[in-house]
Amino acid sequence: MFINYAAFSFLSSTISGYKQANVVILHKSLADDFEKFCHANEGPLPLLYRSKPGDWKCPPLSSDSDIRTDCPQYRIYEHGACTGSRKSLKEYSEQLKDMVTFYLGCSFSFEKAVQNANIPVRNVEQKCNVSMYKTVVPCYSVSTFCCDLVVTMRPIPESKLEAAVIATSELKEAHGAPIHMGDPGLLGIQDLSKPDYGDQVQLYPGDIPVFWACGVTGVEAVINCRTPLAFTHSPGCMFVTDLKNDNVTVRSSREIPQVHLISQDPLHYSIVSAEAAQKIKTLETLIGIDPGDRGIIHLCRQDELLKACLSISHARSVLITTGFPTHFTYEPPEENDGPPGALAIAAILQALEKEVAIVTDQRAMNLNKKIIEEAVQLGILKRPIPLLSYQRESADSALMFLCENGDPGRPRFDHLIAIERAGMAADGNYYNARKVNIKHLVDPIDELFLAAQTIPGVTTTGVGDGGNELGMGKVQDAVKKHIKNGDIIACDVEADFTIVAGVSNWGGYAIACALYILSTCEIHDRYLRKAVGFPRLSKKTVWLSALPSVTKEEKLLKTLVRYGVRSGKTASLEMEVDGLPFYNTHSLMIEKLLQETQQ
Repeated sequence: MFINYAAFSFLSSTISGYKQANVVILHKSLADDFEKFCHANEGPLPLLYRSKPGDWKCPPLSSDSDIRTDCPQYRIYEHGACTGSRKSLKEYSEQLKDMVTFYLGCSFSFEKAVQNANIPVRNVEQKCNVSMYKTVVPCYSVSTFCCDLVVTMRPIPESKLEAAVIATSELKEAHGAPIHMGDPGLLGIQDLSKPDYGDQVQLYPGDIPVFWACGVTGVEAVINCRTPLAFTHSPGCMFVTDLKNDNVTVRSSREIPQVHLISQDPLHYSIVSAEAAQKIKTLETLIGIDPGDRGIIHLCRQDELLKACLSISHARSVLITTGFPTHFTYEPPEENDGPPGALAIAAILQALEKEVAIVTDQRAMNLNKKIIEEAVQLGILKRPIPLLSYQRESADSALMFLCENGDPGRPRFDHLIAIERAGMAADGNYYNARKVNIKHLVDPIDELFLAAQTIPGVTTTGVGDGGNELGMGKVQDAVKKHIKNGDIIACDVEADFTIVAGVSNWGGYAIACALYILSTCEIHDRYLRKAVGFPRLSKKTVWLSALPSVTKEEKLLKTLVRYGVRSGKTASLEMEVDGLPFYNTHSLMIEKLLQETQQ
């Protein structure tokens, strides 16, 4: 289909409903490598058709086409430099005899589906080309083809985000679902008013910038390849096929995407399948039982486990802290609720190839070093975890600890997790469940969580089972109302996400299982890798082996006992849960979590 527009600035509004294509024309000697490059980066470069050398037609896409004239405008590249533009390539007919044309899917093709879902398309409304930006996200390289991802941006009303994802997720030949929603800075885009290609599209109040992978990525690959001669369409001047876009119906819960807000500063949303989300919600329900009937059911916040783990899944580097000196008259004063859960989280983070470190009290450094060394010997951890301590030496000590040279723009950690960690109360002291002040045994690690609130891009999670743990400040009103001694012991320090469990270790096990579920979710995996490279599901066996197990917990608890670590109050209560003595329910809980995780 040939459409001779003098101006192609809002093509999608004029010919919406037809599939459109980006075009890359290369010498035949490069064709096989470029095809591999497309398959390795299917998000930005969905391959619709590859021609034979010198073939100017594309029968599967158009009954009567001539690639030399069917784009309104072309660009010419010589040794990586754009040397001009043409409305026709006929003068290059001789060179084209030895060249291959690649037709790549285009996001203009999904705009009709977006409009059919009652979602405004701002570039159509504003009668301009879509905005296109270079990012700092590297594509998977093949031979001489390497470049960073290019994206299109369409402003979407916040209330329509999930609808936009659903409308585009199955249109894989048109780039499929978005690869990012929220702050453009997370893609390395500094100024939305200055697109690298196309036109500036204005955001209206309530709009969120949403980014899709873009076929102009192929242009960047041609530039970096520095081939003597290549041709592409001019961005926005697409090849229009004869094929109509057919809306695709998502058929199973595995394929239905959900959108969740995981950060306000910077603004960041994530995507997960409904099936994976439901599994994680079930884990949250499992760990939420109240074995001591202490009132913790009133502290639970729905979907906190899901949101916390989505945030952790996006993190590059995670800092974990634990340690509650309940037994203040003994040495060591630690209880065994906390360390097993912390190591379970660390183990899955190592398997997911994230950086992980633990920060603890200076007085407990030697003890934790021995526990970590033994965890490696037992196969619980792949390798030792860096063990850190924190002391307040000046007003900016926390910032210096968390960021390189104290620069909030260069954080060392993306996410902080506290699990069964003594938390500071409103009066500045630290209390166990019996109102005993244990401040003399606790280093001020709370300051790291308070400082994290001021650092863009750093999020926090608190895991607890009584309300006096670090991060429980988010539910302190409920703690004061429903927990014994809550008016005194309630932690005053908030975390972004608060996970409440009957026993804090259960919360750690649930986080590990939830991270496994997210990693094996194809929808979430694609969003994490920005639709470039290959799915990571080949590593599923490694992730599975890193999950907590009854055997691992038993070995670790024996290790803790050998080093003098005692059970907490809750773990020794004489009661039954599901007909079993409480001290046996830890194994039962792990088995239930694993069963739900692997269904």
